[in-house]
Amino acid sequence: MFLTNKLEKSLVYVHSIRLQRHTEYCSKHLITNKIIILQVKVNNQIPGSESKMSQSAITQSTSTIAAVSPTAAAAMESNPSNPTNHPQEFLTHLESYLSKRDGVDKLLKITRYTTKIILSTTPHHHHRLKTFESNIGLSRKAFRIGKFIQDINSFRSANLNSVHNIILAILAYGGEGLYYFVEQLVWVIKSGLVDGKQLGKLQKVGAWAELIGYVGSIGLKVRDLKGILEGEMCLVKRVESGDEELVKLREKKLLKKLGLVQDVADGLMAVADVRGGKGRLSGPVLLASAGLLSAVISAHKNWLSC
Repeated sequence: MFLTNKLEKSLVYVHSIRLQRHTEYCSKHLITNKIIILQVKVNNQIPGSESKMSQSAITQSTSTIAAVSPTAAAAMESNPSNPTNHPQEFLTHLESYLSKRDGVDKLLKITRYTTKIILSTTPHHHHRLKTFESNIGLSRKAFRIGKFIQDINSFRSANLNSVHNIILAILAYGGEGLYYFVEQLVWVIKSGLVDGKQLGKLQKVGAWAELIGYVGSIGLKVRDLKGILEGEMCLVKRVESGDEELVKLREKKLLKKLGLVQDVADGLMAVADVRGGKGRLSGPVLLASAGLLSAVISAHKNWLSC
């Protein structure tokens, strides 16, 4: 009788352990599937933005796993296949990058100015390579259709709290917007749809507008960079060097400096266009190198923004 009672207690204990493990297993996998679905929803949103509701739901689901089973929660945190622990895959990132016209435009710009450098440094004239470079330039103009609208929106959202800021915004966004608008007309003429009698005048207007735009853009970036440096100095006094807010501010400062270098390089090419490719700082190798530098910086910024 004693052995029978012992055996019954052992069987009940084993059954309860199995039931507990099964409950933990089901809870883990059911909530993991919920997290995967929520993460897919987050990834399918606009690049660079996340749904606060979805992210909080993911956090809540993970907390639920911890409450149901600490072992399951620890397994999920250490599991490398957990989708919340993975960065965006390269091919997915590349697809997002190429879906934007700025991404394709900058790749074409890199290709064009690399070709220009080859043509400028090679003693023999390559007719096919020259035609290729010219066609890329025409293709890039097609990507500027309607792009002047972004300058209108940028001006509307600009900081216009002083006369100085208003002047810089008018120069930057007005000049660049006019340049992109004129580029549409130049593309229509070069495509053969309209007679090209006014092509030279339009190109001259576009060159001056582009130069004015870069002057204003450089002024805005210098102003923003001063503000970032002042904020960094104040933040350094309050926090440690590894603080997350300080790291983000320094990354922003680096991107702003790169943007300034890009504007200077593009401004150099705009000056050469205004002067008709004559005078100092108008050498083909120098201008092609400036264009390639600008293209690489812009492609890098666009890649980070995806």
